[in-house]
Amino acid sequence: MLMPSRTRPPTVAVLAFDGMSPFELGCVVEIFGLPRPELDVPWYELKVCAETYEPLRAVGGFTVQAAYGLDDLAAAGTVIVPGVADVRGEVSGTLVAALRHAHGRGARMVSICSGAFALAAAGLLDGREATTHWKYADLLQQRYPDVTVNPSVLYVDDGDVLTSAGSAAGLDLLIHLIRGDHGPNVANAVARRLVVAPHREGGQAQFIQAAVTPVEADDAVARAMAWAMEHLAGSISVADLARVAHMSQRSFIRHFKRQTGTTPLRWVISQRVAASLPMLEGTAAPVEEIGAAVGFESPVTFRHHFARAMRTSPSAYRRAFSG
Repeated sequence: MLMPSRTRPPTVAVLAFDGMSPFELGCVVEIFGLPRPELDVPWYELKVCAETYEPLRAVGGFTVQAAYGLDDLAAAGTVIVPGVADVRGEVSGTLVAALRHAHGRGARMVSICSGAFALAAAGLLDGREATTHWKYADLLQQRYPDVTVNPSVLYVDDGDVLTSAGSAAGLDLLIHLIRGDHGPNVANAVARRLVVAPHREGGQAQFIQAAVTPVEADDAVARAMAWAMEHLAGSISVADLARVAHMSQRSFIRHFKRQTGTTPLRWVISQRVAASLPMLEGTAAPVEEIGAAVGFESPVTFRHHFARAMRTSPSAYRRAFSG
């Protein structure tokens, strides 16, 4: 649960560093740095901080020069680390000290994407659940075994320490902070300004697509996949897919997993869940009808597989994403 804003100063410090991606930094600046008098609530004072006052290179061929240093970061009420320059490199001792000092003072500590590596280096994630971009999750777990890394969720709110997955999930977490500080109406107003969903639960899944090996149009597995997409509403078994591919079931399963990284039935389920999303977003059809339309045998089965894939319910997804 987020701490009430009255218990901490409204200063937000975000770390800039050499080699940074500007997107995550820009998200923090957009949300906390712009004055918002129309909201009629005390807004935040944003400070962009760095270990040096020298120009910092950003991805894309330009530089950024921070006006504040690590002393200002350590003194802020909310500290946001939007990434690290190298997920396999070491975090500097001066930054670790600043992060520990801020946390020791009671600051709210936040990371976006690979920024979790900096919080972990400072020991702030030890014994906690945390997340990062799914492609860094295994490495974070290997480097910091005392952290419980959850690679599936958008963000984790552990009270005074919060972590998010990559890029866009950072926006979800930042809006979540505003919701905790100022309530849902203010958070929704900021989300509307950004033209993003006003509320995606932290437990909602990162949208990870299974890596699919490119296949030729006449490939047997591709032919079976195309057939399945045309028949999602009906019953689909491994035997059906193998028959379309002109293979034995055992051979088909082996070839399918080699080319897609998953099993045939798991792939079918994921396609059915994906096919339900535009129907939930763009129609008023009951959830039960949508589940049947994409091939789930019962509403219970639909809700079960949807929740496993999306980490939320069909109804909650509709509330977040429908017009």
